Amino acid sequence: MLRLHVAVDHELASEVVSILQSEPAVSELSVLRGASIEPPGDVVNAAVAREAANGLVDRLMALGVAERGTLHLEPVHTWASAAGLAAERLAPGSSADSVVWADVTQRAYEDSEPNWTYLTLTTLATLLAGVAIVLDSQILVIGAMVIGPEFGAVAALGVALVRRRVGLFGRALATLVGGFAVGITVTVVAAAAGGALGWITRADVTADRPQTGFVYTPDRWSLVVALIAAAAGVLALTSSRVGGLSGVFISVTTVPAAANVALGLTFGVWSEVWGSTLQLGVNLVAMTVAGWITLLIQQTVWSRVSTGRARIVERRRARRST
Repeated sequence: MLRLHVAVDHELASEVVSILQSEPAVSELSVLRGASIEPPGDVVNAAVAREAANGLVDRLMALGVAERGTLHLEPVHTWASAAGLAAERLAPGSSADSVVWADVTQRAYEDSEPNWTYLTLTTLATLLAGVAIVLDSQILVIGAMVIGPEFGAVAALGVALVRRRVGLFGRALATLVGGFAVGITVTVVAAAAGGALGWITRADVTADRPQTGFVYTPDRWSLVVALIAAAAGVLALTSSRVGGLSGVFISVTTVPAAANVALGLTFGVWSEVWGSTLQLGVNLVAMTVAGWITLLIQQTVWSRVSTGRARIVERRRARRST
C-alpha cells in the first residue's frame, strides 16, 4: 500500500479527485480545501494499491500536477483496512513484485549524484581494499566491498537506458568514473606514503596472494557473478524487498580492483594494473547490461499487467453503469 499526497490549486485538485474517485485501487480519499499554503490550494490524500501506482501517477502527471503543485508517494508499512485489501485484490500481481517507476527513477537520480558522501565512501572503500590486498585479507576485501556505494550509480545506468533518460545516464557514468578516479588517486598517494615509510613494498604487490588474487585475474566466472549479482540487486531495488543488496555488494569485485590499480600504479607493476582494470571494466559493463535487461523485462511485464488491469477496471465500470 502507498500513501499518495497531492498539493495543487483548487481547480486542478477537483480533477485530481475525479481521477482518484474513478480508480478502484484507491481505498481511501480525503481533501483538505485551502490547506496548502505553498503551492496555494488544496491538499488531496489517498491510499493506493502499489500495483496500480504507475498508471495513476502517469494520469496525474499528464494533468500537470508536477508543474502546478507537488506529488508525493511513500510506502505504508503497516495498515489495516478491508477496503485496502479489496483494492489490492483488484490490482493484478503481487505488491512486493510491482515496480513503481517514479520511485525507481527518483532513487536513480539520488544514488548517482556525485556528492561529497559518495566520493568519500568510494575513497575509504578503496583505501581499505588497498590494505586488504597488501595483507592478503579476504575479510577486509569484503568489508571494502560493502562500504563501496557504486552499485546505486551502476543501477542508475540501467534505469537510464530503460526509461530513456540521457541526462541520467551521463550523470551516473560521470559519478562512477569520477568516484573511482578520486579513490584511485587518493590510494596512490597513500600507497606512496606507505612505501616511503617502509610499510609497503613492491614485493607485497607482486607476491602470491591466494586470498585476493581474484582481484586482478578476471575470467568467465567474473562475468557470470557480475550478471547474477546485478540482476538480484536491481530486483531488490525495484521491489519492496531490499534484503538482497548486501549480498550484491559482497559478490562483485569493483572497489578491490580499483585499489589494486592504485597499488600497481604506485609500484610500477603494470600486469596488476591491466588485469585489475580489465576486472573493473568487466564487472561494471556486465552489471550495467544485467541491470538494463532485468529492468526491461520488468517494464515489459508490468506494462502488460497494467493493460490487462485497465481492461478489468473498464469492464467493471461498464457493469456498474448498466
